[in-house]
Amino acid sequence: MSTHNSPNSGHEPEEVDASKGYEPRDVRVSGIVVFLVALGVFAVVTGLLAYGVGKVIDARMASEDGPKNKWTRSADVRPLGNFPSSPELQNKLAEMTQHFPAPRLQTDDGNQDVADLHAREDLLLNHYSWVDQSQSQSQSKVRIPIERAMELLAQRGLPVAPAAGRSLLMTGDKTPAIAMPLTNGFARTGYELDQAAAQAIESHRSEERK
Repeated sequence: MSTHNSPNSGHEPEEVDASKGYEPRDVRVSGIVVFLVALGVFAVVTGLLAYGVGKVIDARMASEDGPKNKWTRSADVRPLGNFPSSPELQNKLAEMTQHFPAPRLQTDDGNQDVADLHAREDLLLNHYSWVDQSQSQSQSKVRIPIERAMELLAQRGLPVAPAAGRSLLMTGDKTPAIAMPLTNGFARTGYELDQAAAQAIESHRSEERK
C-alpha cells in the first residue's frame, strides 16, 4: 500500500508494505536515550537547586541567630538511655490525672454533663433544701418544691405593684403588648429522653419478671 502526499510536500511518497498487518519498523532507540538523558539532567539540576536553596536558608538563619554557644549547641541524648521508672512518680501522675483541677476535658460529647446538670436542678426544684440556715428562724431561707410554690402562688396571688403613671403616646406609637412565651424555656435533651426510655423499658421488664 502506498501513501500519497500532496504535490507540495517536496519529497517522494514512501512505499509501505501492509501485507504483514502491523508496523514492521522498530522504535527508535535514540529517542528513548535522549529522553532518559534529559530526565537525568533534570533530576540532577533540581537536586542542586534544592541543595543551594537549603544552604541559603541555613546561612540566613545562622546570621539571624548569631554565633553558636553552649546554650545553642545541640546535644546527643542517645547515650543517656531510658530513665528508670519510679513507682512514686507513677503514683503521683495517676493522682494528678484522677484529680485534675477544673476545667477538665470532656470524655464524651457533653450529653452526660447536661444530664447531670438537669439532675441537680431537679433535686433543687422538687425537694426542700436550705438556702441560708441562720440561727434565727425569721431570717432563714428555705427552698420549696416548685409544685408547692405554684400552689401557694395560686392561693395568694402575685404581689401587685403600684400603678405607674402612664405617659401620653406619641403620634404613631402603640401600647406595648406582652406576648406569652411558647414554652417554659426548659426541654430535655435527646440523650436524656433516650436514657428515660431505656430506664422505663428496664423497669417494665423487671416488673414482668416478678
